Amino acid sequence: MALDYFQVECVEEKGRKAYEEIAGDILMDLNLLQIISRFYIKIDPEFPLFIASGEIRKMPGKVRAGDFTGILNDEGKITIEIGDETYLSFLLEKLWDLYGRENVIQPDRFTITIDASIAGVEEIKNLAVFDAGTGVYKDIIYAMQWIAPEGFKVRRECTKGSRFYYIASENILTDDVAEKEISEAFDKLEG
Repeated sequence: MALDYFQVECVEEKGRKAYEEIAGDILMDLNLLQIISRFYIKIDPEFPLFIASGEIRKMPGKVRAGDFTGILNDEGKITIEIGDETYLSFLLEKLWDLYGRENVIQPDRFTITIDASIAGVEEIKNLAVFDAGTGVYKDIIYAMQWIAPEGFKVRRECTKGSRFYYIASENILTDDVAEKEISEAFDKLEG
């Protein structure tokens, strides 16, 4: 595993090993091993309680139109040449919102034109079309839902900065219990 720190805590050795394997497989399947640097899981079958906490290496930034297109002012119209189609649908949505569908012309798959009187080259180059960080956090929470035991319907989750947690139980989680468990889980990440 490419994690700097990974620990599963469980009173039952068989359960600990199973959750190590489950977590490793899910993180690998969702390509999160390169993104998460530190990861801790605690399973308490007595309460019952599941908590996972982690740290992200570095959040991917926003993708701007200029990152994957060539944009130039060509005789009164802005021509956008698509170099990578990955973010094309996000770009089109942003352009439609800003300039209106009727003003965004796509004569072929790799070209978009807009009248230069309503748009500028620099304005479009700097247009943020996709926030990769948002997708990463959604993937992390999705992974935690798969890793957590089935039937644990009482859940709390949080992503903030480079840290995240996911806590789940069959029982009601009072604020005191949740805060104590979350704090202890983050302490485990530290060392």
